[in-house]
Amino acid sequence: MTGDSRIGPPRFGSERDTLRAFLDYHRATLAMKCEGLTDEELRQQSMPPSTLSLLGLVRHMAEVERAWFRRVFEDNDVPLVWSDEIDFQAAYDASASTREEAFTAWEAEVTNSRRIERETESLDQAGDQPRWGEEVSLRMVMVHVLLEYARHNGHADFLREGVDGTVGA
Repeated sequence: MTGDSRIGPPRFGSERDTLRAFLDYHRATLAMKCEGLTDEELRQQSMPPSTLSLLGLVRHMAEVERAWFRRVFEDNDVPLVWSDEIDFQAAYDASASTREEAFTAWEAEVTNSRRIERETESLDQAGDQPRWGEEVSLRMVMVHVLLEYARHNGHADFLREGVDGTVGA
């Protein structure tokens, strides 16, 4: 990994600005963990029986972004990126994936999520979470996605260390 170019969240700010900044910080963290690696290194799996890889995490986070922003606030029926049956596990199979494929999909979903968040008037605005059949607020969606990134960035530390022996940032 090269130098750390992530922009940290503000020390003071509105709730929305803080959530937005933390999300972007964690998105940048995932990208940083994948920096400088070949497709083969990105596909390197953790210890058996796990099939988790950095590329699988990028693919999974594309699904998370789509499921929590697009499916909740725009189109409940939009299919996932790698599964028509709403199988989140399908994204983890990066055995035939490339950096270009995974990052193109992930970056497109992040762009959509940012747009949806900006266009949503209030953190209290509700959207329909199709898997639960219940409404959820933009606040809940942003916190949930932030927690997904935080959890998976912990996995990314472990996976990156397995590839090149670096200590997590």
